[in-house]
Amino acid sequence: MKTFDFTHPLGEEPSEALIRQAAGRALGIQPEKVAGVRILRRSLDARGQVVYRYRVEAAGPGESLEPFELRPYRDVSKAEPVIVVGSGPAGMFASLRLLMEGFRPIILERGKDVHARKVDVADLNQRQRVDGDSNYCFGEGGAGTFSDGKLYTRSSKRGDLREVLRQLVDFGAPESIMADAHPHIGSDVLPRIVERIRNCITEHGGSYHFGTKVTDIQPVSDGLNKGWKVICQGGLTFTARSIILATGHSAHDIYGLFDRKGWPLEAKGFALGVRVEHPQSLINRIQYHGKYQAGMPAAEYSLVEQVDGRGVFSFCMCPGGILVPAVTAPGEVVLNGMSNSQRNAPRANAGIVCAVNPGDVPEFERYGPFALMEFQRSVEQAMFAFSGSLRAPAQRLVDFCRGKASQGLPSTSYQPGAVDAPLFELLPEQVSRRLRAAFPMFDRKMHGYYTNEALVLGTESRTSSPVRIPRDPETLSVPGLEGVYPCGEGAGYAGGITSSALDGILVAAAAASFAR
Repeated sequence: MKTFDFTHPLGEEPSEALIRQAAGRALGIQPEKVAGVRILRRSLDARGQVVYRYRVEAAGPGESLEPFELRPYRDVSKAEPVIVVGSGPAGMFASLRLLMEGFRPIILERGKDVHARKVDVADLNQRQRVDGDSNYCFGEGGAGTFSDGKLYTRSSKRGDLREVLRQLVDFGAPESIMADAHPHIGSDVLPRIVERIRNCITEHGGSYHFGTKVTDIQPVSDGLNKGWKVICQGGLTFTARSIILATGHSAHDIYGLFDRKGWPLEAKGFALGVRVEHPQSLINRIQYHGKYQAGMPAAEYSLVEQVDGRGVFSFCMCPGGILVPAVTAPGEVVLNGMSNSQRNAPRANAGIVCAVNPGDVPEFERYGPFALMEFQRSVEQAMFAFSGSLRAPAQRLVDFCRGKASQGLPSTSYQPGAVDAPLFELLPEQVSRRLRAAFPMFDRKMHGYYTNEALVLGTESRTSSPVRIPRDPETLSVPGLEGVYPCGEGAGYAGGITSSALDGILVAAAAASFAR
């Protein structure tokens, strides 16, 4: 067995015969004696001639490449239930793992199914009507459904990423995500994958309950057995021995519930900043060194600098994407980005954010574990107060850094629109100062990035949860609340589709072990 690297020009995938020839050279044998090959990783290298770099595993005579096999889903229609609150990536993959473990997931989702949710998202874009339970954050599939569908994660210690990727492929994602260095699916493909996951869960005996917002969680006991009762809006109740809380980073009401009951919470650092939108043609020209040609993937970027001892970095970069309103309540302006599978829109956008830690905002310390959540909310509300609507306060990039007013704004993909604003003043001083210092530094890595062709819009503030629900490192349950398992972004333990999915799998295995 041998793992080797080789390059291939951008264009058609290398044929199996070509890969076998490369494998034969790596193994020192004739190509026809190669027992098997498997592409482990594929990445695009545009540092010189644009090429794909492949990492391949090859088997020699008498060897075999063991396939990755998922555990089978089991019929759980008569099995013990586990309540799963939230149907985002953490909740969906926790539920799929529960099927493998032989437990019946009962999924409670405050929002609507993915198709009904599209209507509310369109209403939000076009008429600026905010449904607090059905929007870009809440509803079937969570915030990841209407996003670029980026599947890159550094969470290698959390679990086997192949379990997530293989299931996504089985439910309709392209096979290429198994090997791409920066895999993505796209907002046009994700909804049908989410629906297929739901169908799989219900076909095996699990259940979904949409429009079912949790209002209380109470311990119950029948003498020998202890468990939990979940009470929902309208009086509907569910009982199980274990609860998985996969509520997402914007479910502030769940944090409020924990606080009222005196259950543990803690403030958690997050990142806040802006969305920056460039012409995609400019990013292509920079990243491909002027060699971009039709058929090449839309270029992306990843940038980071240290300013005054704090990281300023790009977040959720969407090549060929659009900007969307990620609000969850009236009176706030929050932006996020999304792309379709082809990434063929004329603009690129990314969050450029600055780390904010507990202790950075002493004026909010009176809110205890909610200090950074209230700080986050104050910034979002300040943006709305300036524009008086979901229009985003915005400036040209160079003007923002120089602290001067822009004379007109370039067009934007953000459908509610942008309003000319002194964004450098509207943002918190510590964030504004670091962002304004970092943008010219980014230009040293991507010459041409620092330009007034780019638009800076406020605000990107939902990078992750500003509150963490603590959990025991061994059992993964909340200390003192045996059988309650927080997971994913809402619990403060993940930051994206795949890390949330992996955390959901991890927690589901723990909940199953406890229930046995």
